[in-house]
Amino acid sequence: MADFLVIKLPASDTAARWIVADGNGTVKTQVTTGTLAEARAAAPDLPVIALVPGGDVATMNVDLPIKSGAKLRAAVPYALEDQLATDVDDLHFAMGAHRESGLLPVAIVDRSAMDGWLERLQDAGVHPYRVVADYHGVQRVPNTINLFATGAAVMLNDGGDLEFAIEGVQPSDALGFAGLLEDARPAETTEPQADSSADDEPASVAARHLVAWCDAAAAEAYQHDFNALRNELSSVDVHLMDDDGFARLAATIAAGAGINLLQGPYGKKTEIAGVLRPWRIAAGLLVGALLIGLAGKGVDYVQLTRQQAALEQQYSALYQQLTGDSRIPADPIGTADSLMRQLSGNSGNTRQVFLPSLMELATAVSQHREATVEAISYRAGVIDIRLTAPDVATLDKIQQLVGDSGRFSASIQATNQDEDGNVNSRIQIRETGA
Repeated sequence: MADFLVIKLPASDTAARWIVADGNGTVKTQVTTGTLAEARAAAPDLPVIALVPGGDVATMNVDLPIKSGAKLRAAVPYALEDQLATDVDDLHFAMGAHRESGLLPVAIVDRSAMDGWLERLQDAGVHPYRVVADYHGVQRVPNTINLFATGAAVMLNDGGDLEFAIEGVQPSDALGFAGLLEDARPAETTEPQADSSADDEPASVAARHLVAWCDAAAAEAYQHDFNALRNELSSVDVHLMDDDGFARLAATIAAGAGINLLQGPYGKKTEIAGVLRPWRIAAGLLVGALLIGLAGKGVDYVQLTRQQAALEQQYSALYQQLTGDSRIPADPIGTADSLMRQLSGNSGNTRQVFLPSLMELATAVSQHREATVEAISYRAGVIDIRLTAPDVATLDKIQQLVGDSGRFSASIQATNQDEDGNVNSRIQIRETGA
């Protein structure tokens, strides 16, 4: 489980205290006292939970049909307005998780107090992960009242929906204030019940058990009060603590108890840069891959454009040579078909030679792009082609590819080598057996 640095914010400029506890509620270090800056330096890498004085934070319950979202946050202040003596505009409201009873707990604090706590923490370089009232660290145990009495403060959790901190009163006053002493023990009956024992309590009255945690001074001061409460409650257990119980409160809150006051206007703002920072390398690689892909597509486009221009140029030269017309036809394929019919006499019995032989030549030359067709002429079923190739071997391969079709044969009529080392040749293509 994750570890947390839990700092108890002092009520004034007195020393702070801190401890390290994990998410299971296990205390990892001793309680240490010092300044807030020293507390931050003690565990600079751990998330901080700040405990603020519970006397400045009220926890109330509200029952609203809205279960979550912005509408619930907007409705909470006005649902509690009649129970508060301060204008709701001056208060900060933080919501907890719905209780088993269906009620929604709400922590309420004056905005000026909240601003003061955060300012003190930030001045010391402390940026808390959670801010929680200290009395939210009193454990919640069903059907049991848990009470902390230290110094002048009494912190109470009734095991259900009630939790608060109050100063300057005795434990019995705190229980009476919460209405926990009414019908705490079974009422006396005038007629004995034949089937009941002396230890049975009526089913309609919930048994009340008090577990009190006190420092030495509080245990002595409230000794008579606890004895009186034993006559009011089902049981009273008093445990003596060596300190003020800060370690116990911190461990419970580190385990997830309490309402985080950092909500609404005090909630942490999501920094886009911080969210994206872990992904910057992956994003850079992705952008680089996209740029490389686009560059490759651009190169392919340029090459294809050049090839298309070269083919158009060759087509235009061939068309002009065959027809004497310098205009480029709008429909090259249709024009070539029409020209073939004209050259063949447009007879249904005359075998078409020109276009099929030209296709065989195009297939052969496409496999040897280093060869260039310089000129083509057609007459009486024979095609004369002037080719330029890097060597005689390339010419032989082109000749062989044309002959592989079985319908046409190609023969090299003449070759000569130019000053650049290229081989100029003339090849004739005709139907086999013609």
